[in-house]
Amino acid sequence: MLAPGVIGDLQRRVGSANVLTAEEDLITYSFDGTAALRQMPGCVVFASTTQEVREVLQFANAAKIPVVTRGSGTGLSGGSVPSPDCIVLCTVKMCRILELDRANLTMLVEPGVTTLQIADAAAAAGLFYPPDPGSMKISTIGGNVAENSGGLRGLKYGITRNYVMGLEVVLPDGEIMWTGNKCVKDVAGYSLKDLFIGSEGTLGVITQVLLKLIPKPAAKKTMVATFSQMDHAAEAVSAIIAAHIIPCTLEFLDRTTIHCVEDYAKIGLPLDCEALLLMETDGHPAAVADEAARMEQICRAQGCLEVRVARDEAEGNKLASARRSAFSALARVAPTTILEDATVPRSELAAMIRFVAAIARKYRLRIGTFGHMGDGNLHPTFLTDERNKEEMHRVEEAFKEIFDEAIRLGGTITGEHGVGLAKKSFLPKFLGGPQMRVTRELRRVLDPNGILNPGKMFD
Repeated sequence: MLAPGVIGDLQRRVGSANVLTAEEDLITYSFDGTAALRQMPGCVVFASTTQEVREVLQFANAAKIPVVTRGSGTGLSGGSVPSPDCIVLCTVKMCRILELDRANLTMLVEPGVTTLQIADAAAAAGLFYPPDPGSMKISTIGGNVAENSGGLRGLKYGITRNYVMGLEVVLPDGEIMWTGNKCVKDVAGYSLKDLFIGSEGTLGVITQVLLKLIPKPAAKKTMVATFSQMDHAAEAVSAIIAAHIIPCTLEFLDRTTIHCVEDYAKIGLPLDCEALLLMETDGHPAAVADEAARMEQICRAQGCLEVRVARDEAEGNKLASARRSAFSALARVAPTTILEDATVPRSELAAMIRFVAAIARKYRLRIGTFGHMGDGNLHPTFLTDERNKEEMHRVEEAFKEIFDEAIRLGGTITGEHGVGLAKKSFLPKFLGGPQMRVTRELRRVLDPNGILNPGKMFD
């Protein structure tokens, strides 16, 4: 626990009501969305303004007290799991949309605004914010930026980094820095905003985000194709990309995931298949019709069992919900659900899917696999029980082999969840010596006292 003098100092800065110290309150902030990772913080501080963030960091830096920034706690790599006796700096009360600039197609928001609120505000103005992580209903934009989140539409529209035009960041010593602007083209100096995107709270605390918006697509069509073999689904994805078709969404669910989703959500998914592809195309109505027809043709050529085309937007949204509910559906099956992400070049998808299936057999584990197959990002999801130490050891060994294979195939250890605590042991092998050295030196320069999110990414 933090000393009473420390708590009193924090209370004077943000108000007594915004500092939590009771054990029953702290338990809520002792974990994030990652399974089997927990640590009690020293206290939780809610900041409502940039100035309050500044004052907390100035105090913590001078006293050398660790600070872990947190939004909604939906992360899946342990990025916002507290370090011992740290200050959890929660930004959910910084939740205002400050500006929607239709002339420049931008939106300025505070870090506690949810991704869904941003998407809805853009849609109300006839505009579109594409990034759509699976937790978009509750995940906050500050966390999205810190983790460089992806989503179902990443194949066509990119990830969070592609929509951040500027950031207000409070550095570990309390200095406030703005980087970026509303200009579409700006090459003056280093692109410092890109340094903070995906930095997982290790370099500064994000207090404002300037986002790029785009015009809303005029039309959309949703389809589901089923396959008797997972390989065939993977090969269909490769064939679609090879045909120079870039759909809005190209998602994959294996048999285990399909059955769990149908049992959970009663969507009406076909159960007599080994794999399913959810495909969405959007844009000009003529282009949408053409792409949908070509994708259906490619799937049939790859031996699909059936192609179901949504009759209208309501049915399309219902089919899309199958993918969005995958994690929740799988989480009902076993006491512990470990959702991972490994990304490989799209040409290696079939090989990676075969490898995950072989690993499941080798270690006698139940794994449901789904993911953003169009951009090579798979989510092998382990259905296990963290109380079973022997089984958890097998899970850890399986992880090692899956990430080693992803690297061997030219892929990466994480496509969108981040490194955090869960994957920091794999980072040196992926980055190599020179990149690790530069990464460590950057962190040391910006945070010489090492107060921000210590122990995350690397020790």
